[in-house]
Amino acid sequence: MTDNRLLVASVASQTSRPLSSMETPGRVRKGGREDSPTNSPAREALALPVAIVGGGPTGMSLALALARYGIQVEIFDARSREEHRREKRVLALSHGSRQILDWLGVWNSIDTTPITTIHVSQQGGFGRTRITAAAEGLAALGYVAAASSVITALDSAVQRAGLVYREQTRVENVEVKDAAVNILTTAGNCEAALVAYAEGSVGEGAGIRTRNYSQHAVTCLAATDEPHNNQAWERFTAHGPVALLPYGAQWAVVLTCQSNTADTIAALDDAAFVDLLQKQFGQRMRFISVGPRTVFPLGLRYRRSTIGPRQVWLGNAAQTLHPVAGQGFNLALRDIRQLANSLANASDAGDATVLVRHAQSRRIDRRVTIGTTDTLVRLFSNDNPILRHVRGAGLLALDLIPPARSFLARRMMFGARAFP
Repeated sequence: MTDNRLLVASVASQTSRPLSSMETPGRVRKGGREDSPTNSPAREALALPVAIVGGGPTGMSLALALARYGIQVEIFDARSREEHRREKRVLALSHGSRQILDWLGVWNSIDTTPITTIHVSQQGGFGRTRITAAAEGLAALGYVAAASSVITALDSAVQRAGLVYREQTRVENVEVKDAAVNILTTAGNCEAALVAYAEGSVGEGAGIRTRNYSQHAVTCLAATDEPHNNQAWERFTAHGPVALLPYGAQWAVVLTCQSNTADTIAALDDAAFVDLLQKQFGQRMRFISVGPRTVFPLGLRYRRSTIGPRQVWLGNAAQTLHPVAGQGFNLALRDIRQLANSLANASDAGDATVLVRHAQSRRIDRRVTIGTTDTLVRLFSNDNPILRHVRGAGLLALDLIPPARSFLARRMMFGARAFP
């Protein structure tokens, strides 16, 4: 059972910019289309199947997935849609995520760079492996896209579908009842059969598991003297992994370092930062320029259970992962696809049996993804000579045993359905 006091604290803690208290929600017709709020009479409550807290990529993906099954939704977000569109992150999208985004009808609107090869190695040790799309019979293993491009494509699809998106509307309180959830927002009250939390942090309290890696990521764009040829690099060092992702004509760099050195590294002038990257990758490529750096902390934080009474958590609200394998948003999309399937024929979206069935169907994929990410960070982020040889042997084995390499590749692309 979920402690509702913790839930309220988690939701209310989101950064917000509330609407005027004079605004009232519009009438919602079947399929989620909204009449003009300015021409609608005020009302005290709105009964709907699913209320989505969070209008970022996870929340909008969920809204579109549920709309495909004719399930009425409303999105509530404390921020404006324009703020989301200005997101600066770069996302790694697996081939499986491409399939889901294509199912949602947005893939062709996203500007992407394909990854056809992934080169994995460790600094100062033997062993490496190359995973190729050709070996898997695919055009690409994955894709790299600006988060802003993904968000813009999703937002445009939400607007075309006429789904209700209440921007600048903060959820202030949630009261779970037997047959519904009462939601207090800065624009008024509404009732829903189910509340889906798709934004914000995991929070604190019972049922939350955490691990502090004492690491930060320094991200930027970089250019080399030769084209990337759609190859991504994952280089493990004693201080953490360094990833190079093909992004347009440049590279998206994710450099992991110890927390106490992150600000110093980010503040290096361009020439010194280029030299640092060069030392990480040796003579494999020659870096010629880098862009501005951004720093953010890394860690593991996740809910043991992603469901509660008439509540479900997805994306960053359910788990925050280390970016080592680029699985965060990909895992969220797999959760969304399954939740939509689970609710497709449900007469009550918040029914406990339905939610339990959903959680059970996602348990293996979620546990393995979290466990794999955590293990990679702890196994490869050290300079232990014994572990260095173990890592090298593992990478060499992957390179020499194609079925093992193929399974790993498909596990990262499709999650639990490693062989679709």
